[in-house]
This record gives sequence, C-alpha cells and structure tokens, in this order.
Amino acid sequence: MAKEHARYIFSMGELHRKDNSIAFRNEKGSTYLPIEDTRELYCFNEVSFNTKFLDFISKAGICIHFFNYYGFYSGTYYPKEQLISGRLTVKQSGAYLHKRTTVAKSIVQAIADNIYEILYHYYRHGKKALKPTLDWLKNDVEQMLSKPLDIKQILFVEGQIWQEFYLSFKHFLPSDFLMNKRVKRPPDNPMNALISFGNSLLYAKTISMLYHTHLNQSISFLHEPSEGRFSLSLDLSEAFKPIIVFRTIFELINNKKLNIAKHFDKKLNYALLNNDGRKILINAFENRINEKFLHPKLKRRMTYKNAIKIDAYKLIKFIMEEREFKPFRLKEKL
Repeated sequence: MAKEHARYIFSMGELHRKDNSIAFRNEKGSTYLPIEDTRELYCFNEVSFNTKFLDFISKAGICIHFFNYYGFYSGTYYPKEQLISGRLTVKQSGAYLHKRTTVAKSIVQAIADNIYEILYHYYRHGKKALKPTLDWLKNDVEQMLSKPLDIKQILFVEGQIWQEFYLSFKHFLPSDFLMNKRVKRPPDNPMNALISFGNSLLYAKTISMLYHTHLNQSISFLHEPSEGRFSLSLDLSEAFKPIIVFRTIFELINNKKLNIAKHFDKKLNYALLNNDGRKILINAFENRINEKFLHPKLKRRMTYKNAIKIDAYKLIKFIMEEREFKPFRLKEKL
C-alpha cells in the first residue's frame, strides 16, 4: 500500500494536471507530484488553478488547505462527499440535542489526561515544580467533570485546563519562549505564533481524516456548531493537541532547533514564523503525526493520524450503538 503524503507549497505558482500527476509550476520550473499517494495539499502562498484541476483532484479525494500570509488557516477545498449517511446525520443531530455534554466531558477529560502525560515526562526528568499542576490535573479535573454541568461550565473547565498548562511552561522552557496569556489572532509573541500555526495544521489534518468517514463535520459537541467551519474537526483535534502540537513544539525549542532570531519575523516583533521556521515545524509535525506505535487492542502498528480517524469511528459507535466514547489517551495508546 502506497504511503499517503501531505504536500506543502510555500511559493507562488500554478497547480495543474499533467497526465496523471499534479504539476506545480513557478518561476523555477515545474515539480510533479504523483496523485496516487497524495492525500492533501497545503498552500501557504498565492496559488492559481482551474476547474479542470479541481475535477482531477476531486476524483482522487484530495483536500486542499489554504493558509494566509500570516500562516492562519483560511479554508479548505473539500471534494464532493462520497460517504454520506442520512441515518447517521439524523442520529448525530439527536446526540447533539440529548447527549452533547456527555461527549464534551469526554473530550475535556482526554485533554487533561494527555496534558498530564506530557507534563509528567518533564516531572520525571527533574522538573518537580510541576507536581501541583499534575495533582490538579489528575484529581480535581475528574472531580469537576463528574458533576452535572452545562456546556458553558464544561467549556470553563476546559479553559482552566489550558490556562494551567500554559502557566506550567515556565518550568521547562527557556524564558524567551514564555507567554503571559494565549493570544490567537494575531499572536503577540513567538510561543503564541507556534501554537496558532501548529493548531491550524492539526485542524486541517483532522478535516482530511474526517472526510473519509460518514460523520457530518458541522455537527459538533464541545465547540458550538456554526456556519463557515468544520466544528466537529475542532472537537476531535482537541485531545491530540498536547500529543502532536505541544510535544512537537517543546522538543523543537528544548533541542534548539527553533531560534527566535532566525525563525521568526523581526518586522512583526517575532510574533510570526518565517518560511524557514514554518518548514521546521511542519517537518517535525509530519514526523510526529506519522509516528507509529502498537495499538494494544488492534494488535497492529498505527500512526497518530490513523488514531484521529479511529476516534471518529468511536464517536460513530457512540452515536449509533451507544457505546462509551473515550477519545485517544497517550498513556493507553488507544
């Protein structure tokens, strides 16, 4: 089975069909990408194409994700859905109306559990000041989520978890990568820039994975369903953020592979990754999301990217068969 690749485009140019390949042409010439093993295109610059090209990639089920000059996710060209299930959509809507808080609590608990595992790694390596945060994540969060809560209260707990996580950075990151608070659009420092870019990559990747399921991406549980975004992809990416986005960022910083002077735009107060910085993060992100581990139940090796799709199938089983929905946990690897 051919490896499925994500292709990243950083320069201005034109995408078109050449025989049975994707061709990208710019001022340096043409590059050809085999369509058989291409599953996603990520465009970080102005790229032109025509309807013939869109028809070509649609038949292959390829999504194109677009990012603006600042590296913010702009949108996705989403091929015509092949996997449509009216019955599942009706049931998914019913689950939103009657079981929303059950799913939302499961997602928030998974966020806390996976953050715990990421921080415990640093605790084991001598960062003993993390113990109060670890104790809070292990004991208090589960206790809070065990109570009857509405969606606003669940979101408040989620916000507390992320805030405690951000406050813990000072114990294991160099001072020039610390931040006072999470600022998204636009980021106001290097760490916010890294988080925003990494989260955007994971969100786009989750959209691509959910495209290959029968789920309706507009019906979400933790995030409010709204027009103009795939809010279910936001839901299912949350548990993976600590594992894929943050663990990748921490390793790049602590291994000195990212440098503020070299990899951030000085003109924008170092609050934006330059192209070299983006390429470093993207390469590490792809390595992480394609990292293989042994799934204890399936008894086969799989990637974190596959684990996102398996979480989608878990959600389908919850909706259709009322099985417990438990998002991916790093500790159990399932």
